[in-house]
Parts: sequence; C-alpha cells; structure tokens
Amino acid sequence: MKRRSQTKALATKEADKKVKEKAGALTLDQFSSDVIWQLASQYWSPESKAKHLPYNAEIIERIYADEITSGKGSARRINMLEFSQYLEQYLWPNYKRESATHAHLMSIVIMSNEKFRERVEVWNVFQQLPEEYPGFFRHVLESCLPDQTSKQNRSTLRERTALLMFLNHCFNSMEIELCREQAKRLVSLSMWHCLQPRRREQELREVPEWRKYWKRLLKKEKDNAKPDVMWERHFMQNLIIDFLHILERIPSEGELNSNVVHYCERFLEFIIDLEALLPTRRFFNTVLDDCHLIVRAMMSPLMQREEGKLFCQLLDMLKFYTRFEINDVTGNSLTDHDMTQLHYKKITSLQRAVFAKFSTLRVFALSNVATVDTRDSLEKHFGALDADGLKQIASFLNLVPDDAVEPFEWHRLDEQFLRELLITRHEKRCSQLEALNEMPLYPTEQIIWDENVVPSEYYTGDTCLALPKLNLQFLTLHDYLLRNFNLFRLESTYEIRQDVEDAVSRMLPWQSEDGDVVFGGWARMALPIASFAVVEVAKPHLGEKKPSRVRADVGVTLSVRREIKEEWENLRKHDVCFLITVKPTTPYGTKYNPREPFIPQVGLVSVRGCEVEGMLDANGRVIEDGPEPRPLLPGEQRSYRVWLDSNQYRMDMDDLQEGADDVYESFNIFMRRKPKENNFKAVLETIRHLMNTECVVPPWLHDILLGYGDPAAAHYSNMPNQERCLEFNDTFLDYDHLKASFPDYDLKCEAAEENRRPPYRLIFEDVAEQRDSDAEEMQTDQPVTSKSIVVQPYKYEARGPYPSDKPKQNSIRFTPTQIEAIRAGMQPGLTLVVGPPGTGKTDVAVQIISNIYHNQPNQRTLIVTHSNQALNQLFEKIMALDIDERHLLRLGHGEEALETEKDYSRYGRVNYVLAKRMDLLTQVQRLQEALGVSGDNAYTCETAGYFYLYNVMARWEKFQSQMLARNNETDMDKLSALFEAEFPFSKFFADAPQPLFKGNSFDDLMSIAQSNFRYISDIFTELEEFRAFELLRTGLDRSKYLLVKEAKIIAMTCTHAALKRKELVNLGFRYDNILMEESAQILEIETFIPLLLQNPLDGLNRLKRWIMIGDHHQLPPVIKNMAFQKYSNMEQSLFTRLVRLGVPTVDLDGQGRARSSICSLYKWRYKKLADLQHIFEREEYKNANTGLAYDYQLINVDDFKGVGESEPNPYFYQNLAEAEYIVALYMYMRLLGYPAAKISILTTYNGQKHLIRDVINARCGNNPLIGWPHKITTVDKYQGQQNDYILISLVRTKAVGHLRDVRRLVVAMSRARLGLYIFGRISLFKNCLELQQTFKLLMQRPLKLRLVPSEEYPTKRLTSEPASDDICKTVENMSEMAQFVYELYMTKMEHLKKTLPTEEEMQAMRRQLPTDDGDEYDNEVPTNATEENEEPPQKRAAKETTKNASEAFKPTPILNEINVDEPEMEQEQEAPDQEVNTPTTDQETSETKPESS
Repeated sequence: MKRRSQTKALATKEADKKVKEKAGALTLDQFSSDVIWQLASQYWSPESKAKHLPYNAEIIERIYADEITSGKGSARRINMLEFSQYLEQYLWPNYKRESATHAHLMSIVIMSNEKFRERVEVWNVFQQLPEEYPGFFRHVLESCLPDQTSKQNRSTLRERTALLMFLNHCFNSMEIELCREQAKRLVSLSMWHCLQPRRREQELREVPEWRKYWKRLLKKEKDNAKPDVMWERHFMQNLIIDFLHILERIPSEGELNSNVVHYCERFLEFIIDLEALLPTRRFFNTVLDDCHLIVRAMMSPLMQREEGKLFCQLLDMLKFYTRFEINDVTGNSLTDHDMTQLHYKKITSLQRAVFAKFSTLRVFALSNVATVDTRDSLEKHFGALDADGLKQIASFLNLVPDDAVEPFEWHRLDEQFLRELLITRHEKRCSQLEALNEMPLYPTEQIIWDENVVPSEYYTGDTCLALPKLNLQFLTLHDYLLRNFNLFRLESTYEIRQDVEDAVSRMLPWQSEDGDVVFGGWARMALPIASFAVVEVAKPHLGEKKPSRVRADVGVTLSVRREIKEEWENLRKHDVCFLITVKPTTPYGTKYNPREPFIPQVGLVSVRGCEVEGMLDANGRVIEDGPEPRPLLPGEQRSYRVWLDSNQYRMDMDDLQEGADDVYESFNIFMRRKPKENNFKAVLETIRHLMNTECVVPPWLHDILLGYGDPAAAHYSNMPNQERCLEFNDTFLDYDHLKASFPDYDLKCEAAEENRRPPYRLIFEDVAEQRDSDAEEMQTDQPVTSKSIVVQPYKYEARGPYPSDKPKQNSIRFTPTQIEAIRAGMQPGLTLVVGPPGTGKTDVAVQIISNIYHNQPNQRTLIVTHSNQALNQLFEKIMALDIDERHLLRLGHGEEALETEKDYSRYGRVNYVLAKRMDLLTQVQRLQEALGVSGDNAYTCETAGYFYLYNVMARWEKFQSQMLARNNETDMDKLSALFEAEFPFSKFFADAPQPLFKGNSFDDLMSIAQSNFRYISDIFTELEEFRAFELLRTGLDRSKYLLVKEAKIIAMTCTHAALKRKELVNLGFRYDNILMEESAQILEIETFIPLLLQNPLDGLNRLKRWIMIGDHHQLPPVIKNMAFQKYSNMEQSLFTRLVRLGVPTVDLDGQGRARSSICSLYKWRYKKLADLQHIFEREEYKNANTGLAYDYQLINVDDFKGVGESEPNPYFYQNLAEAEYIVALYMYMRLLGYPAAKISILTTYNGQKHLIRDVINARCGNNPLIGWPHKITTVDKYQGQQNDYILISLVRTKAVGHLRDVRRLVVAMSRARLGLYIFGRISLFKNCLELQQTFKLLMQRPLKLRLVPSEEYPTKRLTSEPASDDICKTVENMSEMAQFVYELYMTKMEHLKKTLPTEEEMQAMRRQLPTDDGDEYDNEVPTNATEENEEPPQKRAAKETTKNASEAFKPTPILNEINVDEPEMEQEQEAPDQEVNTPTTDQETSETKPESS
C-alpha cells in the first residue's frame, strides 16, 4: 500500500481542502446554472454563435471584478472561465492596445497562466491575431512596474505576480517566434545603457568584439534614441530596483502579507530562468551583477523569517547560476582551472586597489591569494574599515558609483552592505564538481520531508518550487547533467518517501512503559533491527576527506512467513536498503491515521541509505553470489554486511563533533524496496561519473543537444560525409516499388527491363562526390543540383548449394516516407522519425538496422528502447531478416519474454557459439573425410585453420587454374561433366540437390563452383572468429569477448544502459550507430546516457549515426510526482525537445492499423496521415462489426441513482454506471461470438480499472462462456499496444481531468483496429477546446448505443451498408443494456440446453470411456481430457448448467455489489500496475449465469 505523504498537518488539510475545491471545479450543474455559463452562451460560447450579443467591454470589467479578483473561490472561477474558452473567443479577439483596460489585460494574463498551469496549448491563441501581440506585450511590461503618475492603473502585488509569471512563460517559449521577437529586445546588448559608465567601459574592454557592436549602436542612434526604446533598455534594471524596494521594506518580525512573499519568490524564479539560458543571460548577467541583487537579498529580513525558507532556497539556486562555470561571451564551458584563474584575477584587482588606497592593509595587499580568499580572512582584514574606505575600494573596482545620485540613487552605500559585497564577491567559491562529489546519493530525513524540494503528491501548480527546470536549452553539458541529476534524485526520493511511510506505518511503532520502542504491527518490506555495528571505516583516498569505505553489519530476526523469509534471504549484492530510527511518543494500542502527519505519529528521527554487500554465513563471512547453491543457515537470526555512504558518514561524524546525536547507534528498522524501483543509486552514480569524466559528445551533436545553433546541422543532407552511393539490399520489392519510392527523382537505369530486379545500388547525383584533399585544392566544387538517381541492379553472391542458404527477404512494400526514413537512417548524422500510430515504426527500424549491417559490415549498432516489450518486438522482426544470428545480442532481463526458443542473452549466445563451433568442426571432419585427408584436423579451430590453408585452398586454386584453361569449351554437357569430375568437394556436397553443376555457360558453372566454395570458406571464417572461445576458458570471459568483439547488433533498454554504463565502458565496449525506439517515452537523461557508453578514441566520439523513432503526440515518460512533471517539465523527452527546437523530422504518413473512419478521430493531430491500400481491400476492414450498428460510437452515460463519478480516495476516480455499461457491452459481444482475446477494456483512471475488474469478476469472469477480456488496464499503460476492439470508459462527470492532455486522447483513440466504443458524459467533454476535433466527429453519430442483435460473429454485413432501423435496437441507458444482455444470455442458455444429450445418453458415453483399474474417480468425467477438441466451451458450460438446473435463477436488481472500502482501495493503489490474469479453472465455479442486472 502506498499512502499519501503526510508531512505537515495543516498543510495537508489545506491541500485536501483545495483538492476538493478543484475536484469540484467544473461540475456541470454549476456550469449550467452559473453566471459564467450564462454570460458565455450570450457572448462567446461557440455553441451559441448565432445568438451572440455585440462585444461589451463592461462584461470584461464585471467578470474581472466579480469572478477573477473576488478572493475566495477565485481559482475555481478562473478554471471555469478558461474552460469556457473566454480567452480564445472573447478576450483576445477583442483586444486593442489603444482601448484595452487594465482589467482586459489582466484577464488575458490570468487566463494564459491558467492554461500554462493546466499544461494546454497557449500560443496558438495569440497567433490568431499576431499583429496585436507587440502592443499587448508592451502593455504587460508597463503594468509590471509601479506607475508613479496614476494610482488608478497601478497593479496590485498579486497582479504583478501574475504578470511576472506570464513574462517568465514568454522567456521560456523562445521557440515561438511571437515571443522571441519581443523578449530578446529586453536582454540584448543595448540593455547595457543602464550600467554604470565605468563598469560598462570595463566590460567592453574585456570583449573587443562587443565594443564594435556598441559603437555601431551609438552611431545608429546619435543621441536620438526614442523614449520607448530607452524605456525598454532600462526595463529589467527598473524591475530589479522595484523588487529590491519591496524586499527591503519587509519587517524582520510581525505580520507579513503572503502576496509579498509570493511576489518575491516568483521574481527570483524569473531571474533564475533568465540566468539558466545562454541567450538571455549573456548580457543580463552583467546587469544583474551591477545591481548586486544577490547581496542585497541575502541581507534582507525575509532571509531570517520562517516564511522565507523557500526564498532562501531559490536564492541559493540563483547564486549558483550567476556564478555558473560558463564563458558568457563564447558559451564555452569553463574548467575548474579557468574558474580559479578568474578568482585570482578578482583577488589581485582587490589587492591592487587596497595597495593604492590603504597603507594599513598592506599585509592584505602583499599576501598570497590562498591566505586571504576565505570569508574569515576577508572579514578580519576589512572589519576595521569604515563606510568611506569600503566605498573607495568598491568604487575603484567599479562595483558602485562614487555617489548615490540620479540615475544611480538606488545603490546602497552603507558600511554593512559594502563590506558584505566585497566579501561575497571575493571569497573562494566551492567547485561545483567538488560539491557534487561530496554529496550523499541517498536521501536523508531532511530532504525526504522537505515540501519545497520534494512536494507532496498533489501539486496544483499555484506556487513555485526550489527545483531546476528542463526546458529547451542548457548552458553546458555539465548544467544539462546536473539538472537531470537533481531531478532524478528527487523523483527517486519521492518514491522512497512513499515506501518509508508505508513500511513504518504498518509496523506501528509505540513507546513502551520503560521508554523503549515496541512494534505493534509488521511489514513485508521492513524488519526491526536486532543489532547494528559499524565494522570498518577505511582511510580516505589521497586528496579526499571522506573514508574510502564504510561497512556495517545489520542483524535481524526472520520470524516471518516462508516466502517473505526467502525474499529477505535473496537480497542481492548492490541492492539498496534503508536504516531508520524511530522514537515514538505514542502509547501502546494507538492506531495509525493516514490522514494525519506521518513523522509525529511514528516519531521518525533519521533515515540513512545503505547498499547490501551480502548475507553473512555462520562464520561471519559474506556469502558470495555464484552458481553454487547458498548454504542453509540454521535458526531465524540473519546478519547482512552493508556499505554505508562515505560522504554521509563523514557529515554525520562532523555533526557528532559539534554535539549532535550519533545516528549510527539508534537504528531500529531495516527496510528494503522492490528491485524494479530500486535502481536509482546506480543511475545517479552513472550521471555523477559522467560529470567527472570529460563528456565527449560527437561534435556534430554537441550544440543541438544543448539547444543552440542550426537545428538542421546534423541532418544527413548537411553532413560533410554524406554517402553518395547506398546499397538498399532487400528494401525494394521490384522496380515499380523503387520508382514509386522516389517521386521527386529521375531514375536512370542502364540494365534491360527484364534484368531490373532487386537488390539495387542507388547513386544519388544530387550528393557531391567526396574527393581527397589534393583534388579539392585543384578544383573548386560546383553546386550539385541534378535530382536524379542512377540505379544499378546487382546480385547477391550465392552462399552454397542448399535451399537453406538462400537469404531471408523483406516482404513489406514501404511507402515513400518510410523509404526516406530508411535512407536517412543509413546516412551519417541525426535522424528523427515521427511515427503516428500504425505507421510501421518497427518495420522501418528493422530495415535500417539490416541495411546498416550489410552496408557497413565492420560497424556495430546499439538498439535502445524504453520497454522490454518493444525491444522484444524489434528483436523478433530482426530475426526474420537476413542477419546472421551470431551477431545478435540482447542484454538485460527482459530477454526471457522473447517468443523464440533461441536464447539471445550473453550466456545464451556463448552457448550458441560453442554449439555452433562443434557443428562446424563436424562439418570440417566430413570435409576431411570427403577429401581423403588423414590426421586430426577437426579437433580445434586452430587445426581447422591449418587444414583450410594447406588442403582446402590448395585444391581450390588447382581446380580454378584447371578450369580457366578450359574456358573456351563450347560443349556444355562435356563442360558440366568436367566440372562435376574435377570439382574437389563434390563428395562433400553429396547431400545437396543434384546435379551440382547446371548452367548455360562457363561463367554460370564457375559461379556455381565459387558459391559452393564460398559455403566451405564461410565455415572456416566462422571457426576463425570462434577461435577466441577456445582460448578463453570461463563463461564470463567468453561473454565479455562476445559483447566487445563478436556481436554487431546489441540491444538493451535505456534503464539497463544507465545501470551498466560503468561496466560497459570498462570492458572497452564500442559501437558506431544508435537506434532508439519509443524515443518520446524515454526520460531526457536516459536518452543521453546511451550516447556515452564508450570511451572516446583520441578525444573523439566514434558515433556516426543516431536514429530516434518515436511519437511526441502520444504520452511522454511517466513521472510519478506532479511537481516534477509539471513545474520542472521532467516529462519532456529529448525527442520532444529536439522537435520543439526545429530539428528536421521524417513524418511517416501511411497507417495500416485502424479502419479509415477510426483513424479520422486522431489523424488531425498529425501533419499528414493517410490510409494504406490494404485498409480498403482486406475483408476484416470491409466487414462491419457483428451486432453493432457502427464501427465507432460515443455512448452517453447518465448518473446511476444520482451518482456519476465518485472519489473514495483522493484522485482515485470511479464511475459505476460506466463500469456496468462497458461490462454489459463486453458480455453482449462475447455472447455473439467475439473472441475474448480480441477485446480490451481501457479507462483513464486506476480507480475505474479496479472497479471494472471487480464488476467483470462479479458478473462473468468465472463464467467459461464469457470469461475475461484480453486486458483491462489504463490508457497510459496500453500505449504501444493494440487490439481489434477497444471499449473505453472516460470516468469523469464533473471535470475533464487529465484527458484534457491531447496526447492521452490520441493514445486512447488509436488503440483499436476495427471497433472503438467510448462511454462518457458527453455534455462535459464536448465543451473542451482541446478535444473538440475528435468529439465533433464522435457526436455526428447517435449518442445512444445502437445494436444489431440478430447477427452472429463474424457477420457478412459490409461497413458500406448501414444497418437498417428495423433490425437495429437503440439502448436507452445502462440498466436497459444490462437487462437486455441478461435476457440474451438466458435465450442462449435455453438454445444450448436443447443441443445437450439426455442423462441416459450421458451415462452411455461415460461407460464407453476407457478407465484405469485403480481409478478412484470413476464417477467423474475428465472434461478437459476427453472433450477439449470435440465440444466448444459453450457446450461444456451448458452441461454444467444442467447440473445446477434445480437451482432456479432469480434476476436481481442492479446494485453496487462491489463495495470497495478504504483498506481495499489502499491495497489497490499499492499495485496499480498489476494486471488481472484470466481466472484458472480451479477458480471457476459451477455457476455459469452472469449476475443479473
């Protein structure tokens, strides 16, 4: 069970209150009776467009005053307004800068912010009237600053916070031209007008290039600068000055307005975001430094107040980014050495200033840097100076003006500030890398329950957080890795918090009478600690402060059930566990309340992570993992040796010296976690290791990864090494296919028409020929414009005389865009393939891999996917192509699920190689006997090699010379006989199809001889490759060799790559190409790590191709914590970011999965998506769906007994009416004969998934006639899968919820091939702007379920023939459907009864059955054994019915018989991913009737 995090009582209660408010935010009853709804229908609702009243500005004023700024409940009102399309239909279309009021402006800003909070598209609204945007943006800027002239239009602090948030969204959307054009003017070089003149001169002196631009700027204006332009240039500085005035007016104690704190927090967030992007920080960083914002903020009273905790954390982040290790001019990353040099430069400047001005500080001026650059030393030296002296030094360094006169009157020149300024500026900063290396990787109690860093589950998006963000661009690779490191660490921390709260609360710690701890409960994942001792603290490595290793022994008592005991004893090396201290204050018998705060209830004191080394045996030695069985230990006492975090141990010991408690003496709970969720430490270590090594990304990728430069720079057409000639192998099925694949090219083929058979070699004449450097110097390149392709058919070299030697062929007729994707993938560079549902992404990926394998036989390709399922699908298709299986390798644990008898894991491949070696040596033995050679030549690969050299090659060369002397022979019969007689290996090929030599010319016969010899030669080539396996003796060495040398195509999941990077790099793993499937579902960092699984060669990364295949219009990576998902944008995949940046993509445009009508529900989301020809030709697509009038339908479901959606636990949504309706339709389909395996039931919420499973279980799950559908799961979990018929429950009736994310809608609509039936509250979803395209189509059909009950599966009715009304039945509601299904079932049963044999016939049948003498069960018919192939399950079910015929069936009214109480709910939440398996026969009862509805 995973309970919600309980941290602060009040905070949680308030959050719950807000949650409830939000949950009921958009109930339809409120909507229809609400004033907003009435106004919307009168003025802007698209539904009542014809009746709209003329635009009235007063309406906006009224709504702003009464609804938006009214205070209590305004969040709900804003949500309603945004949902009603107030912004799109009324505010923006009627905005004019000249006439717009303050309320109009603020309404637009607040509606936009609400859209950003809901994470729906915003900028396309403003792009409808782009000409108004510049005026609107200026209006926003003016409202951000206090208006000194008019009090009437002055923005309140709350309004200015909203404006600031909007401004931040603009700067974070720089890929939108509308935003970029306005935002970049505020942070360009011209903003340096506001710097102090001497400071500006100092900066321009350091960068001569900028001085040129500055002079050009001045020359252009010649003192005629427009006031508007000057205002813009000073805007950022004025905003900072205004912020400082607000901040410094905050009292150090007393009452504090929360709006002031929120404004200050949002302001820092805005500045951090500007500093974290190179284009915005380049010039702004200097202005920020000149304002001394950080020093003044550090000295502000808010820092000392309780309300300022988040402000302090944000300020630390800002401090980090202002001093970031980057050259603002070039954008290059600075090393620690570079940063030290800059620090020395600052200190020496200070020493020069002091030397010139103050003889009393001569000691400071003449000291070496290391003795004076600490805070203590600087305070000691400057402590004696007064304000005047400090001002002189600061002025000499151009930090402050000489006097605080206009325009610099806002500068502070007091003594306290100046001293802090000089010290902060010149103290030695800690290296970011050192700080990272000294950071513990395991979270402790301080971080785990800090709401500002790890927010609770239900983040609403109203507040800002002290978290890094993942946006479009990053400063350096170090910044990129660091942000991902922090977010990955915190996301793991959030999951750990849930596990700790769950385990500890189950153990029910109480305080005993003598003050000790007693446990009133138990937990599967945690045990009380019997003993704990630190057994080793090793000396630090040279230059480090932390111990090199800290080990401890943990003793526990395993007095638990056998299976749980086995789980504990099977803890493996490197598994992460947690040591917890609780000191409860609650007495015996106190119940744990999940709604109250967690820590006070259990008295949690400390949490420390550790890594298991192993369990100890009776002698105290670690039991090593290995092939030998583990020793059986007596009793229940077990001890584990664990490694503690050395950094954490050092910090704890330092605290101990300062009087803190020793945490290592008080641990009393030992907690483990599920292995699947427990790999966070290995991934964090991988990221940290990457940051400590020189990350060598291929130069053609570097800038694109960081988000700079030309997005198309890595496209193959812009790569210097683009290949002109490509062999497409078996890609094309025939010449017509080739012609259709390149519609924009002229094809030139010299071969005769009858010889134009594949495979083809294509020469692209629009690609320049690559010349060597000498040739380039001699002649200049002419631009190549010819759009033509030279086609050269070629033949595969035959591989032997046996039919099995013929290569496997591709049979898919690829579309032109698929061919373009394959071509791009074969070329060097970055290839992004966007694959909408059903467009053959996997087929394209497999063909790219095959073509690279054949075109570049010496290159190695790495395949990476998000899930094991996708990897296995890919692998199964690769095995069907012409790729030698000895070159395939699958890493990771998902290999077991491969639907093949062959084992592609490391050890499986080693066994394959060894078996193949034996097989080949047997062939060599046969060859030796055929040639009549004596000796032991087939003993090893080495002896076989000598045999080949001295016996095989010699005979082959002799044969060649003999035959070439007879090449003028014209009598073919004679020539064939001669070849047969002279060919030295004829006896070896005696089992091949005879005759060996049949041809029409000497060349034909010679090519047959060569093909046969090639078969023999390949045997010895393979044996030579396998020779290393004879020399390497252990399985481990052989598997390493296989990975590093032998395998050409290596497949793994992104998680495996992240976990095993260090091991792979140490092995010397090498690869040249990466292909990533499901790229849009992989976390940014998990996409990046596979680029760096090898050490650079001569300082360069050898990666040549990176192919990413995905669909950013479907769901992104799963992030459990809403704050990281929404606020930090952690759900953005690298694939999506590259698409946003404008990297060229190949968009596949032919779908072959769904009926054309079903495809129309989602194809509007893609640039171009058409149907493949087979969608119109195959019978299954032509025929209608049996018993259903339409191939897709949206069915309206009203409340049942006054209840729509329900919420037994927060965010655990259920809808009984929809669950019953969907199950009734499923039962109806099964009764008509639909196979259960072809039907899947999907829903948008976990709660509904569990409810549907319960309803199925109660109604028909144990009924063999109906049974379970193929799957019952959530839309999110079903991504990447498909089925013929999909039934979907939308659940919600009050608020649209997360289906508002169009990506979820696309996934939901695109899972079905032949039939899609959606159950939901239409009046709610039809008004949602984001879903309108789909719902307009859905609503063109009847909204009540239409059945054709007279049909049986499969029907012969065509989709082109609509079912007539006289054979159709319209179902009014769920109750009617349930009753109808019940009646249909009873009719079916009656029909089956008539076909059953009588009791006498049954007895006669029994007597005919063979019986064993000792059969005790002679009265029982083994149904499964005798009738499985003779009778359908319906008959068997009917027989069982007759057994119970005496029991009269009583229809019962529909009730919610699935009473799910809270404890059950919590258990369901614990395993949301658990799939229900089809019930086994022993679970089935004799009752076969469905529960009546």
